[in-house]
Amino acid sequence: MNHACEAVGGFARKDRWHVPDLELSWPQAAVVAGVLGVAAVALRLARRPRLTAVAVFTQETALVLGLFALWQYAGSFSVMGPDGALARGRWIWHLERAAHLPSETVVQRVFLPHPLLVQAFNLYYDTLHFPVLIACLVWLFVWHRTRYRHLRTTLVAVTGACLLIQLVPVAPPRMLPGTGLVDTAVLYHQSVYATQAGFDPDQLSAMPSVHVAWAILVAVMVTTTARSAWRWLAWLYPAATTLAVVVTANHYWMDGIVAGLILAVVLLVQRVLVRGARGSAPTRPSGTPPRPAGCPQYASSGDRSPDAELCQTTPDRSSGTGASPRTGSRS
Repeated sequence: MNHACEAVGGFARKDRWHVPDLELSWPQAAVVAGVLGVAAVALRLARRPRLTAVAVFTQETALVLGLFALWQYAGSFSVMGPDGALARGRWIWHLERAAHLPSETVVQRVFLPHPLLVQAFNLYYDTLHFPVLIACLVWLFVWHRTRYRHLRTTLVAVTGACLLIQLVPVAPPRMLPGTGLVDTAVLYHQSVYATQAGFDPDQLSAMPSVHVAWAILVAVMVTTTARSAWRWLAWLYPAATTLAVVVTANHYWMDGIVAGLILAVVLLVQRVLVRGARGSAPTRPSGTPPRPAGCPQYASSGDRSPDAELCQTTPDRSSGTGASPRTGSRS
């Protein structure tokens, strides 16, 4: 590692891009989520249709920020001490070599002679994952409400499963001695982790990669919801994210592979549950008009408009019962 640092040391002292501290800490995110949750309840109690619609958005924002706070907070916990983190990281490293996966060291060395590119990867890793996810959720909430409810549940389940696995500490590849990998964030003074000696527990959550899990989920959201032929370009995002986490030596290939498998299992379980719910749901009476899109905002508003009355007396298409969700929406 020292040899590799010396090889790029001439670049490390100039043209540094510092990581902007834009990410909320878990206490900040928890406080904001709590305030938004209280505001959502107050807006619902007002029993006005417009305020109820705002309450739904406020409630969902509180949920996502609460999930983010939990992810940040859980990083400091583990069910085991840090002593075995390096050994588990080493085991993953050897497993990858036995499976003939590309060496992370070889991939990183392709980019090390290009300091601006490496610093861009550091910025990508540290700042992009949450804003992109939020932007995608807002897009779904505003224009594809019935898809939003299903995929928001996917997000919660995937993140929760990843957090459970991360309770077992695993050292990231940049901490493994003898691999030749460089901690690029430290090299360019862009690290968001503590700088004191010893292990920072938050750094021992390499397996699986939540960054990759969220990136793949964003691609799934776009490709299964949008209708444009350009939607398939969304898969470039998880590909770029996987490359970024490897080049910065924050994750192994296996971290991304396991994250993808977790997401696949969650989506499969959801599909089975939705099919089971459809099979056991009562059939909509003949002549009953379909429930309009966006019905969740009327569910508890007390509104007595025609749309609200319809929502309260007909099956909810977005929940998987009754009529099928609308598929003709375009993006």
